[in-house]
Amino acid sequence: MFERFTQGARDVVEGAVGHAERADAPTVTAEHLLLALLDAEGTKAAYALAELGVVERRSAVVAALAEARRRGGVSEADEAALAGLGIDVGAIVSRVEEAHGEGALGRTRTKRRRFTGHRPFDRESKGVLEQSLRVAIGRGDRTIGDEHLLLALAVRPGVVRDVLGAYGGSYDAVVRVLGGG
Repeated sequence: MFERFTQGARDVVEGAVGHAERADAPTVTAEHLLLALLDAEGTKAAYALAELGVVERRSAVVAALAEARRRGGVSEADEAALAGLGIDVGAIVSRVEEAHGEGALGRTRTKRRRFTGHRPFDRESKGVLEQSLRVAIGRGDRTIGDEHLLLALAVRPGVVRDVLGAYGGSYDAVVRVLGGG
């Protein structure tokens, strides 16, 4: 599949690995892919994110991702659904942090693994890469560009999609800016 990636898409994947390494994360996540897309310049995804105002709100996007990580990956949509069942996520997070320290739910456990020379992609980020292939095929494109990675992030359920949508990068908005598809 990677042979179909454009240079822009390859740069995003490499950038995501760099974000994971700087964060000392055990794996590359969908969040790292989004951060790398926000770093991109001169590509279709960079254009779309700038046009939608997501780039200018980067610090708010980063803060929203950090807050979701602090809540153990529970998105605002998940929190609202749980509230409908009488579950107060904020209270749960507070109690866990009282007992185990601030950010306890956001900490990832690192498995002992042999050094392989690269940082693995987690299940969600692998799913984004696979989804980007489906998006490219669905749009009739022969290669996978960074715009396909952005569309895959915007369509796959989860925190990254929720944060993107909250800051103007919903799937429909990205499709509208990129045209067609």
